[in-house]
Amino acid sequence: MNQRRLYHTIESFASIQFKTEKELLKHVLNEIVKTEDIRVKGGRLWQYEPSTESYRLIHQIGQIDRLNPGYRIQVARYPMFQRLIEQRSIVANETDHYLRKKGIVKYSATGIGDRLPYKDKSVYQYILAFNSGSVDQDLLPNLNVISLAVTSALRNKKIEQKARLLEQDIDKAREIQQSILPEPFLHFYFYDVYGISVPDRIVGGDFFDYIFADETKDRLTIVVGDAASKGFRAAAQALYVVGALRMGVAHHTKTATLMSGINRIVNRSFLEEQFVSMFYAELTDGVKGLLLYANAGHNSPMVYHAQEKNIELLEPTGLILGPFPRGNYRVESTMLKKNDIAVIYTDGITEALNTNGISYGEKDLADNIKKLAGKGAQEICESLVNDVEKFSKGAEYSDDRTVVVIKRIS
Repeated sequence: MNQRRLYHTIESFASIQFKTEKELLKHVLNEIVKTEDIRVKGGRLWQYEPSTESYRLIHQIGQIDRLNPGYRIQVARYPMFQRLIEQRSIVANETDHYLRKKGIVKYSATGIGDRLPYKDKSVYQYILAFNSGSVDQDLLPNLNVISLAVTSALRNKKIEQKARLLEQDIDKAREIQQSILPEPFLHFYFYDVYGISVPDRIVGGDFFDYIFADETKDRLTIVVGDAASKGFRAAAQALYVVGALRMGVAHHTKTATLMSGINRIVNRSFLEEQFVSMFYAELTDGVKGLLLYANAGHNSPMVYHAQEKNIELLEPTGLILGPFPRGNYRVESTMLKKNDIAVIYTDGITEALNTNGISYGEKDLADNIKKLAGKGAQEICESLVNDVEKFSKGAEYSDDRTVVVIKRIS
């Protein structure tokens, strides 16, 4: 399961309303263990108790040996708790004698929630520990994404409990989002471009932009992104990223360098779970139809090649922006010939659910692109968005939806 999909899978687990954090976390842990794609056999939830300076077991599930309910581990005699603060997720050999007697020789764990004070240091509020058929370092990226998603869910619940989105904040966010989005239609040499962004709430975290490097307008940058947060925070984050992009393009910064720079900016400026996935494409006035791109953990855009009548996927060339400050981003390329179509979209399209809980999916999107191949960029874009809206009408879970279509017309 890719990082973006895993994040939204965990996010959907936490979308149900619960009275307490513990109920939410128990539900999320249960769903993680039940989900075959995540490949864990069992798990345990631990909570830090400042009064005893220890972690107490509060839930366990799956194919695991049961521990005594309420079993505690003192922070002072368990170095792993401090390692989690430094690394977020770890795979290590078990050192607790009681846990070793229960057959736990090796474990994987990730910290979630707030960081609470412990002496002159800090510890995570909660820890999720997992049993898997293969406990090794390959688990760490998935554990990090699980940690980000669950921590984000906890913070969102706290925000919602304190106050609903205030009307003045919504108005500000709406203004911010409108300032980001360009006019939907653009003609650029051999190409027609059309984009639509539909927020799930009054404002959302999706954004797209068309950016020219200079007054000559012989190079066009097209970006589509998705900020993981919601509402005002997402709109503010999107504005921040788009501003950095416009500045970088204006200074003719190389694409790989620009992507790495924005990654570091997002890492320094926002909470770690407020990451951004983004697709960056560049077109020029060249007749060969070269499209250069970098994909930062975003959904893979689909390119329909009219002559071959097939779909090419533009896969990620780097990690999502924010959580991994040393991430590197490759630049790849494809060619757009006459009547070829590139469709860049956010996960609110393919992960849209109908009332039966079935997702729209990449296959449906690809089939519709082929059916619409003879249409113009605007009609293709509007038809794709409308089809998803009809498919998901009446469903409980939804997300922002953005599509940008590039069609070579000559």
